[in-house]
Amino acid sequence: MRYALFLGCTVPVRAMNYELSARKVAEVLGIEFIDMEDALCCGFPVKSINREASIIMAARNLALAEKQGLNICTLCSACTSVLTEVNKVLIEDEELREIINKKMGDIAYNGKVEVKHFSRILYEDFGVDRLKTFVERPLEGIKLAAHYGCHYLKPSEIYDGFDDPEQPKSLDLLIELTGAESVMYQGRGDCCGGAILGVEEEIALKMTKKKLDHVKAVGADAMISICPFCSVMYEGNQKKIEKEFDTKYGLPVLYYPQLLGLALGISPDELGFKLNRVKAKGLLAKLNGEKVSA
Repeated sequence: MRYALFLGCTVPVRAMNYELSARKVAEVLGIEFIDMEDALCCGFPVKSINREASIIMAARNLALAEKQGLNICTLCSACTSVLTEVNKVLIEDEELREIINKKMGDIAYNGKVEVKHFSRILYEDFGVDRLKTFVERPLEGIKLAAHYGCHYLKPSEIYDGFDDPEQPKSLDLLIELTGAESVMYQGRGDCCGGAILGVEEEIALKMTKKKLDHVKAVGADAMISICPFCSVMYEGNQKKIEKEFDTKYGLPVLYYPQLLGLALGISPDELGFKLNRVKAKGLLAKLNGEKVSA
């Protein structure tokens, strides 16, 4: 299995542990990532103000992968959404594809690339049953809260019926194949608040706090994220929320490849745990059978 790895803008700067763990897990599973040279931003930041520019940016990335003869693996849910949506539009609208190709000039896209999030690749292409055979260290005794986010499954029409956008299960099953428990909690499908952080920070942080409260209420040992900006909200802003709202969480937020990597027998250091802003010492101690202090 070979994929063109599209990192986007946020992962290399604010989620290096996500990239490290994804690359390490892929290596152990025999999935080959080919780096995309000259890749651009996916186009998401300008989508709301200049649709054509957003389409051109996404189309260029699709064309680069097509030139390599590879499908695209993404780590960011927003990147996944934009690239998938533009891909669908360009495949279905030949006239628009010709217009966009003319504007790109030095490269053209012919609609021969598929875009999938790494978690979807693991669930759908690699397969849950096959993944289970790679588990060397079942992560029994820990409770985890899955956060799907907004763009991983929505808008549902661009994802060809992958999972149920209202009652999703794919990430829960990916969590549970490691031996851990995926716990249900109130407001599971709520947005992290990241979409309005730049314009309404107070409201955004209240949205983040609300979900952290719900996750804390069910006694989860950690939250599992599959999107770098969702992690910025739940992990990067956690201490700020604690200070502003006079509360305490200390809730680790792990990227799914970090969790899976532990189950595959990969060390926390190799999975970038030292880069996690909220340290997972309690969770790791629990997995090692050590007594966890309150």
